Amino acid sequence: MTLKGFESLQEELRRLKNVERPQIVEAIAAARALGDLSENAEYHAAKDRQGIVEARIAVLEDKVSKAAIVDVSKIVSDSVKFGATVEIEDHDSGVVTRFQIVGSDEANIKAGLLPITSPIARALIGKRKGNDIEVSTPGGTKGYTILKLEYV
Repeated sequence: MTLKGFESLQEELRRLKNVERPQIVEAIAAARALGDLSENAEYHAAKDRQGIVEARIAVLEDKVSKAAIVDVSKIVSDSVKFGATVEIEDHDSGVVTRFQIVGSDEANIKAGLLPITSPIARALIGKRKGNDIEVSTPGGTKGYTILKLEYV
């Protein structure tokens, strides 16, 4: 996991523990004050939310405790590895795409964070600037050229 991804998980964990959890406790207390819990929709909704938040906290605590953090800025390499920021050009369309190869937990395609388990990332690992790669997709094989490679 990249340092940025680790910090993002820690921030989400802090928010859930310090903001969400206390709000849910207040909502449960307020709903209890309304009386009969068997038909109290507010109470049941708050309890459901509490279960979801507590489950997410447990998952995040586990991930944070087991995380292997990679400081990408300290990597010096001319080949694609975990943490690399890569710019590739689609052979067919000429479209240039830029993304960083990250762990599955921090992947976000819209933000340009590509999981290392994706077919494109797997095809890129070990390649260098100027290399061509081929990736099997549901629509057929796609070809790309690596235009730029950096670790930032």
